Order: sequence, then C-alpha cells, then structure tokens
Amino acid sequence: MQLNLPKSETTRFLTLLGLLVAVSFFAGLGSAPLFDVDEGAFSEATREMMVSKNYLTTWLNGAPRFDKPILIYWLQLLSVNLFGVNEFAFRLPSALAGTAWAASIFVVVRKVSGNRQAFLAAALMVLSLQVNVIAKAAIADALLNALLAITMFALFRHFETGSKRALYLAFAAAGFGMLTKGPIAVIIPVSVFFIFSLIEGELKKLVRASLSPWGIIIFLCIALPWYLLEYREQGMAFIEGFFFKHNISRFNTSFEGHSGSLFYYFPVLIIGLMPFTGLLFTVLFNLKKLFAERENRFLLIWFGFVFIFFSLSGTKLPHYVIYGYTPLFILMARALPLSRHPRLLALWPLMLLILLAFLPVLALTAMNYTDDLYLQTLFAEGITLTGTSHILVIIASLLGILAIEFLSRFAVADKLIATGVIFALIINIHLMPIAGKLLQEPVKEAALMARKAGYKIVMWEVYYPSFFVYSESFAERREPLPGEIALTTVKQLATLDTPALLYSKRGIVLVKIKQ
Repeated sequence: MQLNLPKSETTRFLTLLGLLVAVSFFAGLGSAPLFDVDEGAFSEATREMMVSKNYLTTWLNGAPRFDKPILIYWLQLLSVNLFGVNEFAFRLPSALAGTAWAASIFVVVRKVSGNRQAFLAAALMVLSLQVNVIAKAAIADALLNALLAITMFALFRHFETGSKRALYLAFAAAGFGMLTKGPIAVIIPVSVFFIFSLIEGELKKLVRASLSPWGIIIFLCIALPWYLLEYREQGMAFIEGFFFKHNISRFNTSFEGHSGSLFYYFPVLIIGLMPFTGLLFTVLFNLKKLFAERENRFLLIWFGFVFIFFSLSGTKLPHYVIYGYTPLFILMARALPLSRHPRLLALWPLMLLILLAFLPVLALTAMNYTDDLYLQTLFAEGITLTGTSHILVIIASLLGILAIEFLSRFAVADKLIATGVIFALIINIHLMPIAGKLLQEPVKEAALMARKAGYKIVMWEVYYPSFFVYSESFAERREPLPGEIALTTVKQLATLDTPALLYSKRGIVLVKIKQ
C-alpha cells in the first residue's frame, strides 16, 4: 500500500536529508591525501587512462589492472576532466553515488512507511561510520551499493506489483553493477530472491522475472559490450586475471593475506554501524516480530545472505559486509519504536568516544610492544598528532551527546540523528585529517619532491600507488641498486650502505643508494 503524503512535508525531509549528505559525504571531501592501497590504485589507474587515452583497459604502474570493471574509472575520468587531477575529483563519484544510495532508500521506504521513517532509515545510512568513510573513498564500493540497492528495490517492487518498468530498472541497475564490480552485482540479487521466493512459495515468479527477454536484452546491452571488447584486447589474461583471480579465487582462498575467522564481521558490524550500533541489537532482539511481515522477511534475508556469504569467503575485507547494510538500516528504523530502553542506545557512541580519547595511551602501549622502527615512528607521531586538541574535541563531543540525551522534548529518532551529525563532523573535520597527515602526507610530499626533481624511483618493501598519482611517474618494486633513489621506510635504512637521505617524514624516506 502506498501512502499519499503532502509534498511540503516530503520537501522538508528531503532538504534535511540533503544537509546530512552534505555534512557526511561532501564536507572535507578533498582535504586528506589519497589513502593507500585502494584509493591510490583506483586513482592512478584513472590517471593512466587519462594519459594513455586507452578508455578500455585499466593500467596501474604500467601493467594491466584486472581488479575491477570499467565504470568507476570512467566516472572518475569524467570528474578529473572537469575538476582537475586532485583528491576531490577522484572522490566525487563516490560521494554522488552515496547520495543516490540514500535517495533510493528514502524514496522506497517513503511509499510504504511515510516520510519520517524514510528519513530516519536514510539518515542512519548517511551518518553511520562505515558508510561515511566508504562514500568519500575513491573506490568502487559506494557506486556498487547504490546500484545494488536500486536492483533489489526494483525487483521487490516487481514481485509485489508485477510492474514491468520496475523489472527493467532492476536489470539495468544490475547491468551497471556488473560494470562496476563484476558478478557480485548479480550473485546477491539472484541468491537473495531465490531464498525469498523459496520461503514465500513464489519460485515461478522468480523464474519468469529471470527469463524476461527484454530484461535480459537490457542487461546485456549495458554490461556485455565492455567485457567482449576487453576480452578481444587482452584475451585470456583478462579472463584469468578478472574472473579467476579477482572473483573466484577471492572466495576460495585468502587474497593477499585478507583472511579472517567466521566471526570476522561481528566486530566490523559493531564498529561500522556506529553511532547506531544499539539499534542492531534492537533488530536482533525483535527478529520474530519483524520476520512476521513479508517486506521485513525480504530485508532480513538480504542482510543475512550477505553476512553469511562473506563470512564463508576466503578473502575478507571490512567493506564487503556493507552490501547488506541497506536492508539493515531500514530494519533499524522500523525497530526503533520496539526499543525498551532507548536511552541505552547512546552508550555505544559514548564508549567509542572514550576509546578514541585514549588513542595516545594506546599508541604509547603499542609502541612498547613492537620492534618495527617504522611502526614505532608511526605510533610516536600519532601521539603527537592526538595531543591536547584531540582530547578537547573528544570531550566536547561526549558532552554534546550527553546534553542531547537530556533534552526531553527531542524524540529518540531526533537524538540519534543529532548524535550521528556529531560523529560525522568528528570523522570529517578531525579524524580523517589526522589519519591523512599520519599515513599519507609523507607519501604525497615525497612524490611531489620526486616529480619536481625528476627522480626515477624504486619502491622497496613498500607499496604506495598514490605515489604514482602525485609523482606522475611509475616505479619498479624491487631492491634498489647503487646510484638509484628508493622510496622506503626507516625500517630499511639499517640494511643500506650509508644511503644519502633526501626526504624523511613520519617513517617514510627517499634515499639515494651509495654508488
């Protein structure tokens, strides 16, 4: 059943949602240097595409890169052509995709549950910690999540109403998802709707939808041309690199050491959903009641499949579980009225803030438990960067959240959103700049120095693709020879024969090897 809602009310909630999006996704979008490895790799592949004018195959450091399909690189290339080669331009497509993702949640929930619940579900998504980070990252995941959400919502609408337009939209979104990150854009919708159809006794409806001639044509027209052209250009290297190495092997084995236990995603959920983690437990405590409704069953199956599928995968990365966050945010918004002790929801963000306040102490402790000179340097610099100002920011945030909890005229949902805004500001204005200065600023400065001096660099025992972006050059990854200039860390200095130090900051060094 669709609700008839006043346009003025809808406009007001959309305006508020737009403000939250601006705070979470766009504030400080280009302030921090590109983070390695992923942001550096995607951005450098886009830069090399711009230089080579090869708009079919992505290259990284002069070698073919088969990690992901082409769509995100095209969007980044368009952004770079409009705004220049800078962090803002590389990240803008993700911020826009995050905006579309939030809008899709609002539009779909609004039709069934009204403006307030739609706004709450979208706001939870926009202000949650992990989405806040992923929607500002120059990688493919924000775009994939937006397309997955559209695919799933459209398919469910087709199941409910028989709408052909919704079915064709689902096929189109899945086609663009296939161009964004490959088979996972199809595996999740097909698997979720198979389980849902099996439970609901509607397998025939799923078969008819899956075999829609026009839907298949739409999907193939969007996704197939690039795959065929890429295979024509790269041959079996593309099949082996993309399908076997970066898709099948990632599920069967641990890729590049990204492994974990079956319980890997439990702490990811607890941290990633901050400051709204308490609502996750509200959902879990009310599973039986929520599962009684058909739409909630679909949402629970969606989240459950993603969580179990990637828990069983050999390769585990924190952002994989986000593919199941969209239904979770909707369920969390619906479960809020079922919370017996809503004030306890504030305990989770308060605990995280207290933990953040102790970052200098934790860094000092960790520094005493490692012999790695580079890590010791990082911890020491981290203590310096998280000094008095850091403590004051955290204390102010703690007091702000506590003050919000004691405003009796505020609804629980309003308090949650206000807490989310505080968290988004902490991340964008305080924590991200610190992380950028600590981890990436030295890499960027070393790259700019190398570009200005015309150095030919060798990377030794490090891998920073962002260095290629800023230096506008390639680098071999091997042990440096006499007379060469190497990018490495202070940890490796002791193994070199009296190197000449050209640059040193926060453990990152440029050195010239003795002739």
